[in-house]
Formats: sequence, C-alpha cells, structure tokens
Amino acid sequence: MSDQQPLQEYLREHLVIGDGAMASWLFQKGVPIGLCCAELNLSRPDLIVDTHREYYAAGARLLETNTFGANRDALSRHGLEDRVYRINWKAAGLARDAAGRDAWVMGSMTAISSGRVRHEILPGHREMFIEQAEALLAGGVDGLILETFLDLAELLLALKAVRPLTTLPIIAQLACMEVGKTRDGFSVSDSFRRLSDSGADILGLNCRLGPGEILRTIEQASVPEGMVLSVFPNAGRPGLMEGEFGYTSSPAYFAERALRFREQGVRIIGGCCGTTPEHIRAVADALTGLLPINRLNPEPPPEPMPRTAVFVSSISDTLLERVKQRPTVLVEFDPPKDLDIEQYMIGAASLQDAGADVITMADNSLAQTRMSNLALGAIVKMRLGIDPLVHIACRDRNLIGQQSHLMGLHALGIHQILVITGDPARFGDLPGASSVFDVSSFDLIRMVKQLNNGISFSGQTLRERGRFIVGAAFNPHVTNLASAFNRLERKIEAGADFILTQPVYDRATMEMIAEGTRHLPAPIFIGIMPITSARNAEFLNNEVPGIRLTKEAMMRMGKYPAAGPDARKEGLDIARELVDAARKYFQGFYLMTPFAYHDMTAELTRYVKNKRPPLK
Repeated sequence: MSDQQPLQEYLREHLVIGDGAMASWLFQKGVPIGLCCAELNLSRPDLIVDTHREYYAAGARLLETNTFGANRDALSRHGLEDRVYRINWKAAGLARDAAGRDAWVMGSMTAISSGRVRHEILPGHREMFIEQAEALLAGGVDGLILETFLDLAELLLALKAVRPLTTLPIIAQLACMEVGKTRDGFSVSDSFRRLSDSGADILGLNCRLGPGEILRTIEQASVPEGMVLSVFPNAGRPGLMEGEFGYTSSPAYFAERALRFREQGVRIIGGCCGTTPEHIRAVADALTGLLPINRLNPEPPPEPMPRTAVFVSSISDTLLERVKQRPTVLVEFDPPKDLDIEQYMIGAASLQDAGADVITMADNSLAQTRMSNLALGAIVKMRLGIDPLVHIACRDRNLIGQQSHLMGLHALGIHQILVITGDPARFGDLPGASSVFDVSSFDLIRMVKQLNNGISFSGQTLRERGRFIVGAAFNPHVTNLASAFNRLERKIEAGADFILTQPVYDRATMEMIAEGTRHLPAPIFIGIMPITSARNAEFLNNEVPGIRLTKEAMMRMGKYPAAGPDARKEGLDIARELVDAARKYFQGFYLMTPFAYHDMTAELTRYVKNKRPPLK
C-alpha cells in the first residue's frame, strides 16, 4: 500500500495525474501486436516495471496495474486461464515496485463483454470480476479502477460484485461510443447517478473517444454532488498514417485539453490508447501548481420538443399471413455469376407469372461469387413488383457491414430475409478470401430483431423501428435428429419467424418434420428441388451437404445419365409427387431452381397453385 494519504482525502485539495496507455505504448516499444500484454507480468517483469517508471518519471502519481483484460475470459484466449491469480497478484507488486512513496497503484479491470455482440451479460461474469479483484487486492493495490465499460449494465454488475470486497476507493469509468451516451443507451448523467448510488467513489470516462469528445461529454453531464471526476482520453481517433495505424493528438494538445478538464472540475487526468509518457509529461507540466476547481453542473437541458412521428407504412400480406390462409410458394432463384441480368429477369418474370409468392435469392451460396442479392432484389421489386426474400450469410460481412446491409435493405423496402451461417470461403471460387463469421446465425437473428425494436447493433436508439421478417434454415438430413430439432427451437427462441428446410425427397422425412415441428409457432416451408439428371442425383446425394435422396429417386433418375428434356421431365414428376405428399402436412413450399432452369420451378409452382400453364 502507498505511504501517501488516502486518495480520496488527497483529492479534496489536489489534482492527480494518471498514467497513460500500457498496451499501445508496449507495441510502440516493439512488443508484437496480438501478444497477451498481461502475461508479460510473468515473462518480462522488467519491461513492465520500466514502463511504469517511465510514467512515474513523467509526472504520473496514479499508476494502473498491467491487468487490463487479465480476467479469466480474456486470458483463456491465450491458454492462460489457470494463471488469473498469479498474473494479477504479480502485476500489483510490479506497479508498487515502480511507484514512488507519493503514488497510488490502482488495480485495472475492464469489461468482459465489450468485444462481443451486446445481447446479455453472461452468468459467469460476476465471479470473474470477483476473482480478478481478489488477486489485485491481495497484491497490495490502493484501490480498483473499473475502466472501458461500454455498457452501464455490465459496469454496475462489476461494481456491485467488487464493492463488498474492499473499503478502498473504486473508480468506475465508462467508455462512450458517442458523445454523452453509453452503448446500452443510457445518458452519462443517468449513468453517473446510478454508479454513485451503487457505491462508486470516483466517476469517469476513458478510451474510445479523444480529449475533445470526452470534454464535450463532461460539459453536458450532470454529476452527483461531491463526486470526484476522472478522465483518461485516447490520443484522438485512430487512423492510418504512413502505412500504420496511430493516434493524432500531440502532447501539447493533450495538455491544453487537460486545462479544460480542470475547468470542468475533473481531478484525475491521465491518458488511454495512443498516449505516451510525453503526453503525461505535458499534462503534468501544464497542471503543476494548480488547484482543483469545484464542479458546477450545467443547467438542465430544456425538455425536448415532441418530434413529429415519421409515417411508416405497415407491411401487408406478408408470407406469414399468406401461409396461414393458402398454399404459399417461395422460389429460390439465385443471382447470376455474371454482370448480365437480362436472362435472370426473364426467369423472374416467368416465376411471377406462374404464381410464385416470393423469389428468394441466395447470398453467394456454396461460397461462389454472385451478383449482390440486395441490388438484384431491389431491381426485381421495382420492375416486377414481386417481393424478394434475400439470404444473409454470416460469412462475408463483419458486424459493421451486416448492419449497413440490413439498413440498405430496409431503405429499399426489402423486409423478408433468411439468416444463414454460410459455407466457408475456402471452399468457393475465391479460396483465398476471408470468412468473417463475427457472429453465429443465432446471434444475427437476435440482432435483426433488435433492429425491429429500434436499437442498433451497438445499442444506440434508432429513430425508426425495423420491420424485418426473419427466416432460418433447417437441415433434417442429420444423424442426431433430436439435436437438429433442438437447434431449430433455439433459432425460433432467438426470433426466427419462419423456417425453410433443405430439399426433402421422401414422404417419411416430411412426416417426421411435420411431427417434430407441430408444437412450434413458426410456419415451415418444406424444401423441394427438382432433379435434372442421374449425374445431378449422384452429385446431390453424395457431395452436397444437407441433401439425401431416396433409393427410389436414384433409380428413377438413373435411367437418364445425361441431362436433357426427358431427364428433367422425370425430375419434375418426382417433384410433383413430393408436392402431393407435402400438401398433407404443410402450406408452405420452398422450391429451389436447379442450374437456372426456371421453367422447372415455374411449372412446379403452377402445380402447387393448381394453375394451368400459359398457352404458347
């Protein structure tokens, strides 16, 4: 423990300079990016002590332990989950060795879920916070600093978990995604009040934003009476400079902002990502000899004027309504692999004439590059007036791209989507492409429904609610059918509104699907895909994941080794028989167009709809 007087007592009459970044400064000193910085407490203690001493020599008198992300969850990614106690305990000692007798050492802890999609705080988080805090306290820290929490909910959880462990000061710091608001939608003023009520001794902001945006947030915030404020801004926003990512705020600018923070009543001023000992030295020089200023909250903002509601037309006659009332046909007709869409539009028009309710468009199925289904879906909707249903794979877009893609679909009036995992890129026509998979199909379904609730992926409130109708896929051709049904139930619990199955080629499987899904609220669209030849049958049965043909189908198609009109006629006959079998169990039909033979699925659509073929 420090020989210095208690931190809170000292802060009544003094400013305190915090340290700067640990990880980004270590990276500048040659530590490889991606290495677990917390592990260096054990393998390179000299490097960590020297870094602490650099900040102390620059004027920092509040040093944070090198334990940002040293919780069980983060350490497990490096195979270090069994060293949580040792790493944190050691880190406290290293910081204490580097600190002078006039400095405080604060045990650094951060959020566990900040790198994840915001959905819910996992049950084990509380125990992880307690485990890390106990190790830091045993190591002799002078208090705890809970920092870089994007969500107020998780910071409150951490605070309530560690508050009973110690009477030492706890600093609670949020990281805002935008000025004045947390990721989970709380204002900073409201957050500060709740954190104060839950036992925080010092309130603050750090990371994500630079000095200017954090200053604006502090200027607008209402702070509970008598509460001490801390700020640890980034050195501006990161950007690409001379081929490398870096931060732009100079030490001189940082020092000027520090004076402005003091004017707002802030008493602990340090730095986060991108800051160096030079930034801290500039802040210390600027604040030398200055006393703290008592905080004056701004005048409460005026009540916002009621916003005129934006008229939003409701979606009528969706596939969900149609399938309750009559046989409903979704036809999958994949976008072309070419730039020419003339033949595609001819095919789409023929499907519309046949009575297809919806045309579905895959999202680069089998990882084969095709035209954007967003663009093609918009063209089909505009020219033909038929509703598209676009597939959205988890493979090709990160979370930024996924939300942007969905917002574009919404703007174009395309609200029917199918969320799928997607085939790995290495198996497609560009095997060197990256597979993103930021989230699973379960997560993406939940996040689309989050948009429907007027909340963005990051937790920000949207002015308009989404109107997406979300489908999910079901593969009945698995060994463990009970597990497949369980997975399907979980997709519906996540928010799936309807289900499309893989192609089915026998009555028994249809009956099994009907029986296993009878209790589910989402309608099932049974998958049927005409076979085009014996070779096609062999390929589907033996090489395509999720498809199994019956022996009877294989024998019937075996009579037609080469593709041609006779083979396709036999394939259509089999498909019609499957439609007849399916009518007993399902009102939804999901017809898949093979090899762009749209005339086959058009004929099958007419059969489902009992429509006569057009006169020629």
